[in-house]
Amino acid sequence: MLTPWEFIIDLTNPLLSFLPRALIVAMLCATVCAIVGNHVVLRGMAFLGDAVAHSVFPGIAVAFLTGGSLLLGGLVAGLITAVLIAVLAQFPRVSEQSIIGFLMTAAFAAGIVIISKAPGYTGSLTSFLFGSIAGVSESDVLVAGVATLVIVALVIVLNPYFMAVAFERETARANGIPVFLLDLTLYVLVTTAVVLSVRSIGNILVLALLVTPAATARLLTERVAPMMVVSASLGAGAALIGLYLSWALDLPAGGTIVLVSGIGFLLAWLFAPRHGVITPRLLQRRAARRELALSA
Repeated sequence: MLTPWEFIIDLTNPLLSFLPRALIVAMLCATVCAIVGNHVVLRGMAFLGDAVAHSVFPGIAVAFLTGGSLLLGGLVAGLITAVLIAVLAQFPRVSEQSIIGFLMTAAFAAGIVIISKAPGYTGSLTSFLFGSIAGVSESDVLVAGVATLVIVALVIVLNPYFMAVAFERETARANGIPVFLLDLTLYVLVTTAVVLSVRSIGNILVLALLVTPAATARLLTERVAPMMVVSASLGAGAALIGLYLSWALDLPAGGTIVLVSGIGFLLAWLFAPRHGVITPRLLQRRAARRELALSA
């Protein structure tokens, strides 16, 4: 098995120039998804992330057929879906979950129909579904870096308003906070994070980047600000370890990154100091034994 030191040497090898690009993009995408994912988890919007991941498919398919930018095509399609969800959700006759489910399946079906017209579409479909991190270009690195800075800055600035809408929606509306615009902004941020990550992680697995690091951080901390820092660190760490393992063991990069993130969640679920399944019980038993010993 390739050692970590050998992995570092490979990162500096000019003949393997795609490897450091892949690592940078994977860590950036995992970080930005984790930060946005905090609000996805807190607001119970995991289904939205899944819907956005599927809704970018028609835009990517059109861009693939026309030779355009896959990132731009996916972003346009995802933003259209995000706007439609935000608008249609204002009418309570049909639930938001039903609207998301309809748009998700319709958009994904449209993407399959569109890309089926391309010669050799099977390989392109596989790349879209499971990611192709080895094909990351220098422009992809630049776009991911700029987008990450913008998204993180917006989340930090708007975080108090997002929290107000998440926990006291009607109170926020009564206080004049623009709930609809904040919902739309959050949908757009989720969409952008998903589109950035589809190339490296794949459509099927990108939801894990949104949910898993944030859910793990939720088990480890009580406050939102530390939760963002912890989730971002967990996401970036999973990307680093996952890419190393995929390179060392010849495994799919996207799937390995998601598995590493999932193992982190499982460990936190079991051993988190306050909210884990095992550790709090062990601490309680130790405290009970100590009290018993003192009373004796």
